[in-house]
Amino acid sequence: MHQPSPHENDHFRDGHEDPLINGMHAIIRLAVRILAVLMVFVILWGIGDVIWVLYQKLSTPPVFLLSINDIFSTFGAFLAVLIAIEIFVNITLYLRDDVIHVKLVVATALMAISRKVIVLDYDKVSADYVYATALIVMALGVTYWLVVQRART
Repeated sequence: MHQPSPHENDHFRDGHEDPLINGMHAIIRLAVRILAVLMVFVILWGIGDVIWVLYQKLSTPPVFLLSINDIFSTFGAFLAVLIAIEIFVNITLYLRDDVIHVKLVVATALMAISRKVIVLDYDKVSADYVYATALIVMALGVTYWLVVQRART
């Protein structure tokens, strides 16, 4: 397996001989930190949304009963928060390691497309849309498998 050199993945680290490049790297690192902070707000907002959706669904007559559509919309809200958490993990790993973790990115994409499949209203979408979604799921599944296999060798 290819082992990166100590500086091969240090795309935005200090120490470049050009001060302009160093300054731009500092700006990029700051931008990624800001994205991480904003993602925490998105996660908290998403949790609030899940609570609000559950409250609205459970307080609407018949009280404390959820229809199958209510359950699916709740699943969608939960999965959206979990996807936001995965994106936050991607951002923080990038900040820590200064490298994109392909396995985690592909796993996040799989989770996002899985959310889409779970909440998809098959009565309202065309067959082409369903086939395209299936193709994306297959492509991401194969990609994830290949990434895992490569990591084992």
